[in-house]
Amino acid sequence: LRRQINSGLFYRLPAGRKKGGFLQLAAEGHKVRKAEDIIKDPYVLEFLKLAEPYSEKQLEDKIISNLQMFLLELGKGFAFVARQFRMNIGKKQFYADLIFYNKALRCYVVIDLKAGKLCHADIGQMNLYLNYFKSKVDSEGDNEPIGIILSGDKDVVEIQYAIGGISNRIFASKYRLSLPSPEELKNVIEQAKKEIGCEIR
Repeated sequence: LRRQINSGLFYRLPAGRKKGGFLQLAAEGHKVRKAEDIIKDPYVLEFLKLAEPYSEKQLEDKIISNLQMFLLELGKGFAFVARQFRMNIGKKQFYADLIFYNKALRCYVVIDLKAGKLCHADIGQMNLYLNYFKSKVDSEGDNEPIGIILSGDKDVVEIQYAIGGISNRIFASKYRLSLPSPEELKNVIEQAKKEIGCEIR
C-alpha cells in the first residue's frame, strides 16, 4: 500500500486522471470493466534497480527476476503466461516479450518492451502480434487480446496517428525506473485536495 501511495497510483490510472476520478476511485476502488481500466501511465518500475544504459533484454530479465513486483504493478487479475512467445507467421518467426492473461477481462495481454523511445513501427508490430493471437491463440470464451507497449519515452501525437484506424486494443505507456520525487508527490496531493475541495496547507 505504501508503495502504491508513493508511486501516485491514483493519478496513473485512467479513472484518476479524469475530472472527479480521484473521489470515484476513493469511494469505489479500482474497478476493471474494460481494457482502458488496466492501463497505467506511467508504470513505475523502481524495484528493477536498473541503471542506464540498459538493453531491452536487460529490462526483460529484470522484470522476470522481479515478476511478483511486476504483477503487483500491473494490477489485479493478471497471471503470467510466457516470455519470448514465439509466433510463426508466414516464413518468419516473431517473439512477443511478455504474455499475461487478465482474469477480469478474460483476455491475453501482450507486452512489448522498448528501452528507448516508442515509434510508429512499434504499433504495427504490436498489431501483428494481436492479430496472430486472435487467429491462433485465443480460445472460445476469450475476449480479444490487449497490447501494451512499454517504453522509456513516447511522442503522444505520433502515437495517436499510428494507432488511429486500428481496431485492435493497443496502448502505449511510458515506464519510469524511479519513484516520483517528493515534489511530484506534493503536486499529486495538491491536485487531489483541489478536487475534493480541501484547503491546501
